[in-house]
Amino acid sequence: MPILSSRRRFLTAAASAAAAPLILPGRVLGLDGAVAPNSKVRLACIGVGGMGSGNLSAFLTDERVQVVAICDVDANHRKAGGNAAKLKDGDLYNDYREVLARTDVDAVMIATPDHWHAVIATAAAAAGKDLYSEKPLSAAIADGRAVCKAVETHKRVLQCGTWRRSGMKTRLACEWVRNGHIGDLKVIEVGVPGKFAIMGGFTGLEPAQAAPPELDYPLWLGPAADAPYTPARLHFNFRWINDYAPGYITDWGAHFLDVAQWGAGMDETSPTEISAEKVTRRDKGIYDAPESFRIEYRYVNGTRVVMSSTTNEKDYGIRFVGTKGTIFTENERLETDPPSLRSVRPKDGEVKLFESKNHYRNFIDAVLTRGRTAAPAPIAQRAATMCHLGAISAALGRSVKYDPAAENFGTDAEANKFLAKELRGPWKLSA
Repeated sequence: MPILSSRRRFLTAAASAAAAPLILPGRVLGLDGAVAPNSKVRLACIGVGGMGSGNLSAFLTDERVQVVAICDVDANHRKAGGNAAKLKDGDLYNDYREVLARTDVDAVMIATPDHWHAVIATAAAAAGKDLYSEKPLSAAIADGRAVCKAVETHKRVLQCGTWRRSGMKTRLACEWVRNGHIGDLKVIEVGVPGKFAIMGGFTGLEPAQAAPPELDYPLWLGPAADAPYTPARLHFNFRWINDYAPGYITDWGAHFLDVAQWGAGMDETSPTEISAEKVTRRDKGIYDAPESFRIEYRYVNGTRVVMSSTTNEKDYGIRFVGTKGTIFTENERLETDPPSLRSVRPKDGEVKLFESKNHYRNFIDAVLTRGRTAAPAPIAQRAATMCHLGAISAALGRSVKYDPAAENFGTDAEANKFLAKELRGPWKLSA
């Protein structure tokens, strides 16, 4: 399916990428929870369907990684992941809490549905594990800040799965913008898909039925609201249901708005005015996330970001528009106007952005050295916040004003109700 091609290209490239073995100075041996460089990073994978299976495959190509545990609430996914990692049944788990209790796990990969991200991430940090967590960082603004605090408190390394931060062409585009090669930046145009890519031929109108024996459906729901089982609800299609994710606003938005933040130099802040317009949803069935929309963000300095849904695949990506030119980037595409921008080379004193050539290997590098990642928690939090701000405006049907420092909507009590996800039952965010 065309909408999935970007993910497939990334995973193929990541799995085949090679890098020289990391040589570490003796001073880092065992410091701050680091794994000794002559040891394997012992990795547990939590959620191995969809993107999780691709992440698992990529980590298996890194000679410094030993996958020691697989966890998934779907026994079929669990078995497939165990086979890929050549693990015994005793290393396959249904419940992530059993994985986090293992003392021989250095790091975890989290690729669950969005509504689980913050609960598992904070618990993993508290358990002393480093984290590779799929995007968005969390399913709500306050929950993402809790992840940041847990990572900082427990001195953990986190890499968010916003892998365009490890793309050379994306980095070059952002450097050119940051160094003024298109003049003053005026607007960033973001194009995302405008129609749900529903897997399995479901309509969202399917009746409730008993969950299959291979699935622990209560644990799949976890902190989300109770809901009757239907196969149309799970796996790839969870993202079309507001209880779990607001559609492409966070699915593709988490990637593209992250790039917009990077190029605009706004990684440490957020827009202050957000307005979602032309929002459409399905009027029947369980798929209630916004399907088409136009969301405008405005920063305090006047720079705007406009994210629009579109059915034209050529418009999927990020276009930086300045007073002297434009730059479009998306994965392997890099287009400039004027074309001469392509020949620009960095000069002394210009902004040079963090360089990562492989998102997965960069994470393992950081686990071993206690260095930084391409997409650490604070940056991932701000990217996810942009997504949530757009989704909140869409849900309210009006514009909102946001305080990036306080990370709330001031006296707007109606909007502030969306800041944190209500967690059902015993589930909570770990400190």
